[in-house]
Amino acid sequence: MSDSFLEHFKCPEHYVRLGLTGPLSASKGFFRFGPENVCYGRLYQPHESRNGNLHDAVHDVKFDQGEVQIPFDIDEVVENLRCEMYPSSARNEKSIAQAILAAAYYSVRPLLSVEVRKYLQRVHLRGWEKISFPHWPVDRSVDDLLERLMLFTLQSQKAERIPFIWFWPEGAPSSAVMTHDVETAMGRDFCGTLMDIDDAYGIKASFQVVPERRYEVTPAFLDSIGRRGFEIAVQDLNHDGRLYKNRDQFMQRVAKINRYRREWGVDGFRAAVLYRRQEWFKDLEFSYDMSVPNVAHLDPQRGGCCTVMPYFVGGLLELPVTTTQDYTLFHILGDYKADLWKTQIELIMEKHGLLSFIVHPDYVTTEPERKVYEALLEDLAGLRRDKGIWIATPGEVNRWWRQRAKMKIVEDAQGVRIEGEGSERARVAYACAVDGRLALSVE
Repeated sequence: MSDSFLEHFKCPEHYVRLGLTGPLSASKGFFRFGPENVCYGRLYQPHESRNGNLHDAVHDVKFDQGEVQIPFDIDEVVENLRCEMYPSSARNEKSIAQAILAAAYYSVRPLLSVEVRKYLQRVHLRGWEKISFPHWPVDRSVDDLLERLMLFTLQSQKAERIPFIWFWPEGAPSSAVMTHDVETAMGRDFCGTLMDIDDAYGIKASFQVVPERRYEVTPAFLDSIGRRGFEIAVQDLNHDGRLYKNRDQFMQRVAKINRYRREWGVDGFRAAVLYRRQEWFKDLEFSYDMSVPNVAHLDPQRGGCCTVMPYFVGGLLELPVTTTQDYTLFHILGDYKADLWKTQIELIMEKHGLLSFIVHPDYVTTEPERKVYEALLEDLAGLRRDKGIWIATPGEVNRWWRQRAKMKIVEDAQGVRIEGEGSERARVAYACAVDGRLALSVE
């Protein structure tokens, strides 16, 4: 039950002794693990919520001869959150009426003006600000849970500090990726200009291209992206919002999607509208996916993975979307400032997470939107210069995270070192307790 902990921290296993307080109940429910950390899963002894307050399972933790005994299975709870296996609409299970309305909307969507689409989307999303979980504007439940367990591990082992492999290469405090979902022929034709804008700030991005029906995709168009050092990923099949409608249709479509992966020679995938069913990801023949939001209050499919870190779903690496999309910012919230992005950046960097952005070439063709986007690029370039964040492409993050997963940290008479492919870029870090709080530092 410590796999998710070891995957996150990559510390020597002998430090980690986690056990259960006792047998778990059959029923699942929400509970807290600290003042603000919400979890979902089975507890040793389920507790009823009182006055709307969830039971805090921190009070049930015990220490026994170096072992931390907790009243739930860590791996189960982490998977429930990452894979959105908690009560919500995140599983994309619609009623018949909702399914009919969704089908009708996507059938006429290409004919609707932006103003009409904005109105319909605002009606659909009304009440979003009252949703308490996941936490808006960034949910860090998984990251908080694992950090608290590291604090308890330090306490149980009576260790001054525990070494682990830092999250990002060369000790970077966080990583950032820029992605561009190309939705229309107008967006496709603007890609060259958008690459010029990105290059002006020294930032390479990934372009998610729809293979069928939306616009013509020529080898020359794909080459125009690749030869400039930008990446390409497959975006859905035809962007009609029905990829995950049912299992049979998904399997028919995923066969074509996988064929485009092979033809284009790419490793990344993103579903249209960020629809997802993570239990079906195993059928995608990709190395990484970028379809899961951190918190999805303002997306058609609500929910969220509750983490700001990459994570594996079987053999597929998920690079979660950790910030608000540009379309949502401009056309749902009516916000033409970068303040929300700045707030999200601060919250993500507090956990040393992945800053993942979606900016569509379709929606930054006019000056007001472009100015906001350029302000974001300027902020990111400043963070790279002043803080040392690693601005990478999704493919680079995928390769690094897979390398890190196979590395190991070694302690012997010669000191502490990291072994494995790519270890020359890795850095030893230490976890320690300072005034009862976890502190992480890079050697």
